[in-house]
Amino acid sequence: MKIDRWAALLWAALVSAAGSAAAQPAPAQVCERQVFENSGYIVCSVTPGKDDLRLFWRGADGQPFRTFSNLADALKKDGQVLIFAMNAGMYRDDFTPIGLYIEHGAELRPADTTEIKGPPGEVPNFYKKPNGVFLLGDNGAEILTTEEFLKRRPKAAFATQSGPMLVIEGKLHPALIPGSTDRTRRSGVGVCGSGIVRFAISDGDVNFPDFARLFRDELGCPNALFLYGGHGTAIYQPALGMNYFSWHGGFGPIVGLVQSGG
Repeated sequence: MKIDRWAALLWAALVSAAGSAAAQPAPAQVCERQVFENSGYIVCSVTPGKDDLRLFWRGADGQPFRTFSNLADALKKDGQVLIFAMNAGMYRDDFTPIGLYIEHGAELRPADTTEIKGPPGEVPNFYKKPNGVFLLGDNGAEILTTEEFLKRRPKAAFATQSGPMLVIEGKLHPALIPGSTDRTRRSGVGVCGSGIVRFAISDGDVNFPDFARLFRDELGCPNALFLYGGHGTAIYQPALGMNYFSWHGGFGPIVGLVQSGG
């Protein structure tokens, strides 16, 4: 009887522990490795309206988060889990977004409409017109050229401006040169079939036109926007053991998928 009693207690403890574990949602794996034309990529898929996708820049202290770990720690204090994150556009030395930035419906930075003339190779990526805006609003996710965004002024809960556009209504950006030797690591975002948002980051060096065709031809995104390139290109996804850092000392805007910690 004594052995049976302890066995029953042990079983009850195991059942209780299993129930507690079941109550805690397991971190999702939203990213997977893909190969397109002999180049490797990590592609992360998110469904707006169903998944809690947000933009982040500064914490409660008013300072930029700068790292994925800082953002994850801040969310953890609120009982939330950072499932996936990526740098969400270009920023200045003080980690301020270069262009338009909207968070929780508030425009914290205005759109940058600066015109820089010159050969494509001499114009900074952000200013290779048309550049564009990735936004999350009542109609889900959209990617619009900056000109179209400013013309329509759609209501947005979150928005970030970057550039250049990669794919515009199914066509590659006109300044992208096939066979370009300008190769580096790159990241971007596309709004694809059924409104699914796909973020992609290259494992190695790719040029702009090949990266754009990943979104159009492989991922089925009629509109896609370049986010970042070079040493600042980074991703966070613990399910794949990824928590990259920026060689620039940190990030400006960050896009992140959040899940309740239970």
